[in-house]
Amino acid sequence: MNINIRPVTIEDYDKIYALWCSTEQSKRALNPVDDSREGIERYLKRNPSTCFLAYLNDEPQKIVGVILTGHDGRRGIIHHMCVHPEHRRLGIAGMLVEKAEEALKNEGISKVFGLVFKDNDPANAFWEQQGYTLRTNLNYRNKSLNENVPRGE
Repeated sequence: MNINIRPVTIEDYDKIYALWCSTEQSKRALNPVDDSREGIERYLKRNPSTCFLAYLNDEPQKIVGVILTGHDGRRGIIHHMCVHPEHRRLGIAGMLVEKAEEALKNEGISKVFGLVFKDNDPANAFWEQQGYTLRTNLNYRNKSLNENVPRGE
């Protein structure tokens, strides 16, 4: 199976959203504001060269993986990464991470982090294999500034 990777554009939104909805772990990370078409368009305008998708060489319209990565000029963050359940364990996630990390390095970013649900054992194992260590000396805190964005657990 030949996999290609290219930058994400807003025209990919419907297919990316469908991909996110293909798995419960990704679906539960979505919120109706930031992950709306408008929210993703804002994100891509701010991070035009650090977001990528994977597609099958013989089916360029079929998106099988996506990674949304950005930075604030100091630290990189992986906001969303998903590979379609039917195409896992083929190295697609690793390819996406490598491409995103390379893009961040090209923009002068030297450290990146990501958030993973504690109970997502396969994802946590994947990130450990990619060299991402678990920080136990920090608390992650958030505050919703929009009443339509869930607070989280």
